[in-house]
Amino acid sequence: MAEIATIARPYAEALFKVVKAQAEQAAEWLDALAVVAADPGLQQFAHYPKVSHQQILELIGHVGPKNLPPAGLNFVRTLVENGRLAVLPEIALQFHALVDAQSGVRKALVHSAFPIEAPALAELTKVFEKRFGRKLNVQVALQPELIGGIRVVVGDEVLDTSVKARLEQMKVALTA
Repeated sequence: MAEIATIARPYAEALFKVVKAQAEQAAEWLDALAVVAADPGLQQFAHYPKVSHQQILELIGHVGPKNLPPAGLNFVRTLVENGRLAVLPEIALQFHALVDAQSGVRKALVHSAFPIEAPALAELTKVFEKRFGRKLNVQVALQPELIGGIRVVVGDEVLDTSVKARLEQMKVALTA
């Protein structure tokens, strides 16, 4: 994975520099392109030796996002010509990180044993933003093995209030 991230970083940074003023719009079409590029059928088609770059671009034009801006067309063309189409999903992830950094927002992943409804998530977001001292983009991932409670990951910071974590702490205390 580190190799893919290393390859993707310069592309994400270059695209970010080109579309900095329209980064939010670029993130939308980049996500759509990433979904298309991740398709195994497209990957197989792109790696077939007799397929030209133009044929790959035409296929992406048919199945990809409509009304792609010139910067998007040039970006896809560059990826296809350099044989980096498979790296597009990772480029999209790194591009989002750059957009978030520009706007001062950090990604927060909330692991929960049960689904969290929108009003409760909004309240939790306010608490987390106060706790971590920054604006957060909160996403929820279900993890039933937590039994109850939540586990919040923001960058390299972790706040674990899950039942599973408490049981582990009790186990350590009892066996010490």
